[in-house]
Amino acid sequence: MTTFADTGLSENLLRAVSDKGYDTPSPIQAQAIPAVLARKDMIAAAQTGTGKTAGFTLPMMQILDETGDAKPSRGRPIRALVLTPTRELAAQVEKSIEDYGKYLQLRSMVVYGGVKIGPQIRKLKDGIDILVATPGRLLDLCQQGACRLDKVNMLVLDEADRMLDMGFINDIRKVIKMLPKKRQNLLFSATFSKEIKQMTNELLMNPVTIEVSPENTTAETVEQRAYRCDNTHKSEICIKLIQEGNWKQVLIFTRTKHGANRLSQKLDKAGINSSAIHGNKGQGARTKALEGFKQGKIRVLVATDIAARGLDIAQLPHVINFELPNVPEDYVHRIGRTGRAGKEGEAISLVCNDERPFLTGIEKLIKQRIPLSDVEGFTPQLWPKRPPTASEVMKAANARKQQARQAQGPRRPRQANGRKIDQNSGGRSSGKPKSKAPGANRRRRQNRSR
Repeated sequence: MTTFADTGLSENLLRAVSDKGYDTPSPIQAQAIPAVLARKDMIAAAQTGTGKTAGFTLPMMQILDETGDAKPSRGRPIRALVLTPTRELAAQVEKSIEDYGKYLQLRSMVVYGGVKIGPQIRKLKDGIDILVATPGRLLDLCQQGACRLDKVNMLVLDEADRMLDMGFINDIRKVIKMLPKKRQNLLFSATFSKEIKQMTNELLMNPVTIEVSPENTTAETVEQRAYRCDNTHKSEICIKLIQEGNWKQVLIFTRTKHGANRLSQKLDKAGINSSAIHGNKGQGARTKALEGFKQGKIRVLVATDIAARGLDIAQLPHVINFELPNVPEDYVHRIGRTGRAGKEGEAISLVCNDERPFLTGIEKLIKQRIPLSDVEGFTPQLWPKRPPTASEVMKAANARKQQARQAQGPRRPRQANGRKIDQNSGGRSSGKPKSKAPGANRRRRQNRSR
């Protein structure tokens, strides 16, 4: 059996790993650590929860420790850059660096948006070895002259597939232009999509390829099942499952921010302590909710896909897909929050008739059938034998949007130019009409001045 000592890590790092209670590396760590220490470019794919973060932070810190000099803190240039798609994942990577690097003299920090930029600028001036960042905030810091990347000799793109999904490709290219051409590149991804392979060709030189599990598979430790239901009963089913199962820690995924807020409010009314996290929440609120969830103060965390990406929650037992994702790969990422590090987990999906094509797409991707049954007392009324076509799904979605707009009350009519009409003025615009006669405004001003 391979141990961490067999991977070539230094005594100080092995000591830190031992302090965390680990002695045997995961498959991705056993392959990635020696490859990174050999200074090779690398692309690695592994499902979430398999230890990707330690797979690059440990060898990265060893290389920096061995190649560092005795410069004072304020003279230290950034030598390693880790780019992540979300604030939560950036904070998780920084925590890993702090934990494993406690016996080394390296300095690191994390920067992301949603918080004040001033303290980040001041800390950067103190000098750091490792910078963990989200692309947008990093570019802001570089444009303000607070961050230089011309000494970076190691670039890590973590969750690269999600960065592409979120539209960060142009930001990544801008960052790469600021880096030295000669550097070591590491790319970590949950999947090997065509876009990822294209990025590999652009960035990496003769990379080592590591894939510890088949593409787009789910962890064997996760029990997957789905329930047929009507869309209007999903909240009640969630409440029933949580209460009757006496579940203490549940992560629920919704498709929209408003949906996350609504579900959290319904859970609270039912006596289930919950909190919602999504892109509209400030970083302070998101961090507080996540910490409360980890500590057991919050029973249910309701999240959108972007907010939940990179969440590291030890031994999370239950994940519920309140709504199935449109993109099948996102299902793999979602349920990867449970069943991590060999622990058992349960992933439940609530499927209404309109979502049946999404379920079919997910089963095709993961190459397995997900058991489908009914929740007692909630047999769906809208579940015909024939699943809906894509056009029927689109029609139903548009109908729901129309119903939601009608529930908000009538809107004030607008003219073609977008101005609101004053309904008390016989249909005329509430704004002052503009004269079409050339020079009319000038003549009126002249008349008033006489």
